[in-house]
Amino acid sequence: MKDLKESLILPTGLVVLSKCGRDKGDFLIVLKQIDEDYVLLADGKRRPVERPKKKKIKHLQKTNTILDVNDESSNKRVRRVLREYLNPKEDY
Repeated sequence: MKDLKESLILPTGLVVLSKCGRDKGDFLIVLKQIDEDYVLLADGKRRPVERPKKKKIKHLQKTNTILDVNDESSNKRVRRVLREYLNPKEDY
């Protein structure tokens, strides 16, 4: 019987926080889930869409935010949606 944590499905566009590795503390976007253990991540700068980071799901912390990205998203678009997520504009 599989543990619930092992069979976690992360949707495309989900913002996650890296808990381990060189990118610890960085926010990244899920581009694709490879299998039940690994996902492909990008931030548009150090990890461009063309060369995504393969990372274990257990080394990530989910957020409740899913951003609008798709398979054809550019690095500029990924950077912009992450920047808007990290620095929301306040309307007064």
